[in-house]
Amino acid sequence: MNERTNCVVVGGGPAGMVAGLLLARAGGEVTVLEKHKDFLRDFRGDTVHPSTLTLLDELGLGEKFLSLPHSEISYAGFPAEDGTMMRLADLTRLKVAHPFIAMVPQWDFLDLLADAGAKEPTFTLRQSTEMTGLILEKGRVGGVRYRTGDGTTGELRADLVIAADGRWSLARREAGLIPKEYDTPFDAWWFRISRDDGEYEGRLTPKMRNRRFAVPLPRKGYFQVAYLGPKGEDLRTKGIEWFRENVADVCPEFADRVDELKTTDDIKFLDVKMNLLRTWHLDGLLCIGDAAHAMSPVGGVGINLAVQDAVAAATLLAEPLRRGRPSGSDLAKVRKRRLAPTMMVQGLQRLLHKNIMRPVMEGKRNGPPAVMVKLFSRFPVLSYVPARLLGLGLRPEHAPAFARRAMEPADG
Repeated sequence: MNERTNCVVVGGGPAGMVAGLLLARAGGEVTVLEKHKDFLRDFRGDTVHPSTLTLLDELGLGEKFLSLPHSEISYAGFPAEDGTMMRLADLTRLKVAHPFIAMVPQWDFLDLLADAGAKEPTFTLRQSTEMTGLILEKGRVGGVRYRTGDGTTGELRADLVIAADGRWSLARREAGLIPKEYDTPFDAWWFRISRDDGEYEGRLTPKMRNRRFAVPLPRKGYFQVAYLGPKGEDLRTKGIEWFRENVADVCPEFADRVDELKTTDDIKFLDVKMNLLRTWHLDGLLCIGDAAHAMSPVGGVGINLAVQDAVAAATLLAEPLRRGRPSGSDLAKVRKRRLAPTMMVQGLQRLLHKNIMRPVMEGKRNGPPAVMVKLFSRFPVLSYVPARLLGLGLRPEHAPAFARRAMEPADG
């Protein structure tokens, strides 16, 4: 099968779906390829930050989104010595319509975007369709090769391929683009455990004790917990009983429910990576989101930076796509626009790795540096800075005029 479209987006995650929706609203023919048959998978990145909530309002989808089952986080911080809470990032200080992080199952978010895309005559979502390679012609990318769930293969030619296929991007690898890797001192082990009403309501409180570090994220009816372990060490080999004891040690309030973890199959592994492409494009190909820059899970900013990449790409490339094939200089503008915000957040994450995560896991401290706690406790206004970087980013992206719509009712 040989087909053609204006733009093919590889990967139906948040970045790919947002890019596809916006470009379709600009009138371009867009095909999104998603290798899975649906979105019902066990995602860990379910945080939707204020910048993305504002974008959804601009797209007319805000009310529908907030009608989905969700919990809200208004601030992140650490207990101070006097028993109060030191707020490291206070989102309530942001002057935005939604000063909180919404915790929503990612499949619900993606279904919302897919439903919005289905209303656009030039938008096509192909599920159970996996990219198997790029079509390369004299150093230019002319489309992709694909395989469907039933084994059918074909070629889909396009004026532009957007690689939104994540940190292990096949499109990036096929293009010969190699990211610069940054040191990360830990991997993450995710699991769920039950949550009583009111526990950790509205707040994110990392727990640190005896070389252990855990981050319980409050969800509807359960906690989604990230347990951080030394880089490269497989904690599952020590057995489920050992893991339960360590969870109960760092989070004593969970001691009465760690038995909910039946086997090590209940613990999901995330190989934490942080990297950045030097060049985000090849002629005919643009990398965005994790394909261009894998983020640490610290702050849960990966989805939102990826979405902002998608908005910037649609804003800058909609008109070049109308004229035909975007040039290399057109594609380079996306990186130029998004590089500083990406590096700023990665810089903050690396600072937190160095000054909080690594010392705790090396047994040097059981919390953030005392000077940090003292400073943020004495001057609460400082909590605006991390909140701004994590909640909005250095350069929040807004929906271009061609993509804006009136607000759709939640039950519409």
